Amino acid sequence: MMETKVRAGIVGGAGYTGGEMLRILINHPNVDIAFVHSTSNAGNHVYDVHTDLFGDTDLKFAAELAYNIDVLFLCVGHGDAKKFLEANPIPDNIKVIDLSQDFRLKNDATSHKTRTKEFIYGLPELNKEVIKKANNIANPGCFATCLQLGLLPLASKGLLNSEVHITATTGSTGAGQSPSATTHFTWRNDNLSVYKAFEHQHLNEIGQSLKQLQSGFNQAINFIPYRGDFTRGIIASMYIDTDLSEVDALKLYHQYYDEHPFTHVTRHDIDLKQIVNTNKCFIQVKKHGSKLLIISILDNLLKGASGQAVQNMNLMFGLDEKAGLKLKATGF
Repeated sequence: MMETKVRAGIVGGAGYTGGEMLRILINHPNVDIAFVHSTSNAGNHVYDVHTDLFGDTDLKFAAELAYNIDVLFLCVGHGDAKKFLEANPIPDNIKVIDLSQDFRLKNDATSHKTRTKEFIYGLPELNKEVIKKANNIANPGCFATCLQLGLLPLASKGLLNSEVHITATTGSTGAGQSPSATTHFTWRNDNLSVYKAFEHQHLNEIGQSLKQLQSGFNQAINFIPYRGDFTRGIIASMYIDTDLSEVDALKLYHQYYDEHPFTHVTRHDIDLKQIVNTNKCFIQVKKHGSKLLIISILDNLLKGASGQAVQNMNLMFGLDEKAGLKLKATGF
């Protein structure tokens, strides 16, 4: 295991994923934060924006980048990572972990005209050995992580042979920090709504990963996302038609995730409070007649974003995969 400190820079430190990145890295035993970049907050203390960090750090936001770092986290909006790398060429000796969707698809990850960086899709439960050798990581989306972790074991054995039906609900932080009509408290509270039915952007990366394991996969993924009236977490229910028994399904899922420390499988009921504020994903598997029901839950800002990015960093630098990520669930 690596004993020297990893020097990290964060771009976009004022948003939700940037704030979560700070909260993890401030307490990470193997990391020093070299800078937190934010032009709109330059000169201000980090705790002026993330007020819960008052007393934890005296870091200030910086307008300038520094290149005496080992890893750069891009906690920026979709489309902004490409623009940032165009405007700020990053030396090849600095590893880049991008939390936007800009490089998740293979064509985007290898062919962007203004750079030579190649991005590896950073889902450890799919690409762990490749991630360990990678220089640049495209961190998966939150819905994509939750749904893929529910389906990957089946794809690994070529068992996705019917349409996949999915309903999933996400908390308001999944929409990002910029306010909108559907994130305003008076609209979101005591409310529930469908959005992007059958057309969510994360379907592309989900399909890409399933075909990586099951090359002939061509079934429809019927995905209905919901906006929930809570802050954090995703709960997804998905089902397929299969002859697989519940006993065999559980055995398959346990075997697939045996060497992945953050994904845990059970036949018992699960709920969001078990995983909110952690980097865990819990998966429940049950058989109902010919249907195999899979429930998958995770924290959209941690396992679905910043926590997974740090997990990827740990793998890339030869650290304990769980370093900095032994986090406490809210519980109640």
